[in-house]
Amino acid sequence: MPGMMTAEEQEKYRQAGSFGAAADAYERGRPSYPPEAVAWLVSEDARTVVDLGAGTGKLARALRVPGREVVAVEPSVGMREQFSQVLPDVRVLEGTGESIPLPDSSVDTLVCAQAWHWVDPERAVPEAARVLRSGGRLGLVWNCRDVSVPWVAELDRILRDCAAAPTEDRQVERVGVPFGPVERQDFRWSHSMTAGEVMDMVASRSYVITLEPATREELLGRVRALLDAKRPMEMPYVTECYRAELGLL
Repeated sequence: MPGMMTAEEQEKYRQAGSFGAAADAYERGRPSYPPEAVAWLVSEDARTVVDLGAGTGKLARALRVPGREVVAVEPSVGMREQFSQVLPDVRVLEGTGESIPLPDSSVDTLVCAQAWHWVDPERAVPEAARVLRSGGRLGLVWNCRDVSVPWVAELDRILRDCAAAPTEDRQVERVGVPFGPVERQDFRWSHSMTAGEVMDMVASRSYVITLEPATREELLGRVRALLDAKRPMEMPYVTECYRAELGLL
């Protein structure tokens, strides 16, 4: 309950619940995931895969292959509605990392994209283990803007100046038992984007959604000015991937 949380926890709770209000911008502005990253996270023989914290289905689209069932789990009503418009043939359920509405030992792989930093690992780790079959895999993935590119570094400075953009705690080190060692692999790639899509990407960040209107407009104005000056045609990313297998200790 929010009233029982610390101030820091309440802010995290508020930001985590903000995405539904920006589902359209999220769909337009957020990137997909490179095929090689998805192949590293999910084995070819996985037949039932859960997309946890599925958002508008950016990862779910990449997870679908013939003979595989993809099930989405997403807490936000607005996100689930957007997901169903984009992927009407994929089952999407209301749930969280701490409460996954699926039976025990029913899933081959569970992948969480851009969302593990929102969960409580003490509850989410055993819950992931509950729904996974023995030897099943937990995959965690984040698309991170490549700040080694100068204009992207400038964009990050604007976000930190105006919105105090947080440094996300991946919480990967808190996976632990009953999972085996966590492996990591990074993938560098670029996503073609218009200036409008970059604006949507910025507007869909939780820490931007929850800003006071005047501060948000100041931030978006500075981003527009940067894009007008640099006119980028793509966004460079580093996709951070982590995986661990259940019961292999």
